[in-house]
Amino acid sequence: MKKWLVIAIIAVVAIFGGITLKNSYNELVKAEEDINSVWANVESAYQRRADLIPNLVNTVKGQANFEKETLTSVMEARAKATQTTIDPSNATEEEMAKFQQAQQGVNSALARLLVSVEKYPELKAHEGFLNLQAQLEGTENRINVERNIFNGAVKEYNKQVRQFPTSLAAKILGFKAKPQFKADAGAEKAPTVNFN
Repeated sequence: MKKWLVIAIIAVVAIFGGITLKNSYNELVKAEEDINSVWANVESAYQRRADLIPNLVNTVKGQANFEKETLTSVMEARAKATQTTIDPSNATEEEMAKFQQAQQGVNSALARLLVSVEKYPELKAHEGFLNLQAQLEGTENRINVERNIFNGAVKEYNKQVRQFPTSLAAKILGFKAKPQFKADAGAEKAPTVNFN
C-alpha cells in the first residue's frame, strides 16, 4: 500500500514538474522571440539613419564648399556602424557596448556636420537639406522609441528568467538574462553647442 502511495506521489510531482517546465519553456521562448522582433525594429531604425546619411552628405557637398574631413568622418562612422551587428538571442554586455559605441560614432560625426553647416547660410536655407535634416531628427526619435521598446521587452524577459519557478526552468534550459541599452557615460550632461 505504501509503495503505491509513494509511486503515486512521485508520478504527480513528475507530471506537475513536467507541466511547469513545459509552460516555463514556452513563456521564455515567447519572451525571447519578442526581444528578437523588437530588436529587428531597432536595427530598422538605425538602418533608416544609415540610408539617409549618404543623401545628407551629397546634399551638403552639392550646396557648399564643405570641409572634406567632416564629410569623410560621417561616412566612415556610418560604415563602421553598419558593420557592427548583434544577435539578440546571445547578446552580451560587451557586444551591446560595442554596438552603442559604433552608433555613438555616427551621432558624433553627424553633430560635427550639423554644427559645421552653421557657416553656410545658403545650405541652411536649401529645401533638400532642411528636409533631410528633419528626416534625420525624426529617425533619431524613432531610434529612441525603438530602443525603449527593446528595453521593455528585455525587462519582461529578464523578470521571467529571474522569477521563481521559471528561474529554475531557465537555468535547466539555458536561458540567461539579456543586456539592455544603457546611456553613454556622460549622457546626463547637456552637450555644449558653440557656433563660433
